[in-house]
Amino acid sequence: MLYQLSYSRVARKDLPGIPAGVKNVPRPARHPAPAPRYIPPVTDLDRRIAEGLAELRARWADRIAATPARADPTPQGDGPRNRHGMPQEPPGQNVFEFGEWPVLDIGVTTKVDPARWKLTIDGAVASPLTLGWDEFHALPQVDDQQDFHCVTGWSILDLTFRGVRFETLAALARPLPEATHVMCHAADGYSTNLPLEEALKPAVLVATHVQGKPIDPDHGGPIRMVVPELWAWKGAKWINRLEFMTQDKRGYWEIRGYSNTAHPWRDDRMW
Repeated sequence: MLYQLSYSRVARKDLPGIPAGVKNVPRPARHPAPAPRYIPPVTDLDRRIAEGLAELRARWADRIAATPARADPTPQGDGPRNRHGMPQEPPGQNVFEFGEWPVLDIGVTTKVDPARWKLTIDGAVASPLTLGWDEFHALPQVDDQQDFHCVTGWSILDLTFRGVRFETLAALARPLPEATHVMCHAADGYSTNLPLEEALKPAVLVATHVQGKPIDPDHGGPIRMVVPELWAWKGAKWINRLEFMTQDKRGYWEIRGYSNTAHPWRDDRMW
């Protein structure tokens, strides 16, 4: 009996609030503390990109917002508003499916070996650079859904491109304050000019994939530019150089009669 009383007192002292005689009371479960969330370190590359982007956006945000594809009060075209506020179909366009994507070039389909490909970024920049294929793919990659409008009268809607934003490349190169335009050069000798307020839009990509697959050579693979708020000829296939300029200079089609500004929702096709 003395043993039982002693046991009872120990039980009540060890588990306060438990009535005498109650046995086998489960103890509260102990949950392990959550593992700390891994936060990758900020690299020098990350820092350079972030600083360059902040500088570019402070300098160009107002001019980007004022471009016709963002601010035109009376745009031409049909359909619901697209991602940047214009009618989904510019005037005079026929909508094609992805499998109907026409092949257009200046007469030569260039074969580019990714192992030998280089992208040079130079001209009116503080930090010119050259990127190889692996270095390009070490930069932040994005997927962006956008429409593709060709001046010859067709559009393909809701394509998903993957690549590096042009503004990321510009952030690394640091355009000089007097830079106003960029000439995009291609491996087949093609070139096309862009004002920086168009080139620095977030949807402008140097792209390697479309619809989840590598861009085929006929359509500019392994790497091309896409410029969804302008006619598509402003996005060079097989791109290999970005030349920042302090004044405008016309490219391959621009000196042959195509519009220098190329605004689809103004039906801006020829001089």
